[in-house]
Amino acid sequence: MSSTPLLTQPLPHLDWPTMVDNLDEDGCAIIRNLLPTVQCRQLSGLYEDAGVFRSRVIMGRHGFGRGEYQYFAYPLPEIVQQLRQSLYPMLVPVANRWNDCMGLETRYPDKHTDFIRRCHAAGQQRPTPLLLQYGPQDYNCLHQDLYGEQVFPLQVAILLSEPGDDFTGGEFVLTEQRPRMQSRPQVIDLKRGDAVVFAVHQRPVKGVRGYYRVNLRHGVSRVHSGRRHTLGIIFHDAQ
Repeated sequence: MSSTPLLTQPLPHLDWPTMVDNLDEDGCAIIRNLLPTVQCRQLSGLYEDAGVFRSRVIMGRHGFGRGEYQYFAYPLPEIVQQLRQSLYPMLVPVANRWNDCMGLETRYPDKHTDFIRRCHAAGQQRPTPLLLQYGPQDYNCLHQDLYGEQVFPLQVAILLSEPGDDFTGGEFVLTEQRPRMQSRPQVIDLKRGDAVVFAVHQRPVKGVRGYYRVNLRHGVSRVHSGRRHTLGIIFHDAQ
């Protein structure tokens, strides 16, 4: 089995107030340089190690786009587990506040282990963190990562490849659909090691009569050349 890196950078130093403002404004926020290049390369290298994954999905077979991805198996590689457990508690206040604004009763516990127990009790016991691989002409259709009734409303994608060097094209795309309005697209500018935190499904937007819900989807535009790897951190498990 390939060696798996450890998380070497503490997360509390991040500018969370600014991130929260960005999440509230746009439904997404960028974390610059979350992982150094050596860890990105080590994580990309795991793609060929079948022993760390539970399943492989060829997107074209399911109408998801082109390319492929693999879901990690339990126990997760240490760095993936560290990222999941470290990022989750920082996002919980946003998740709970969003649900309050949208009139949703669900509230999320402070610790990720407690939320995973809730998922498993609901029959969602399969891990969802994944490693995605794109080659020339590959892309990912707009979608939402919903795997059951238990859904944490935020997730994280970390770009492991360097645009312009490892690949061209392949931009991360987020679209937002507000009631009675056309969809608003966002193209997220990421470099290797950057992460984007974004809404899984919906988020609140304040209007003149209070908050209303908007629907979001995400995807990846066509890769023109090279190979692109991404680590996806989803906080709920799957049925």
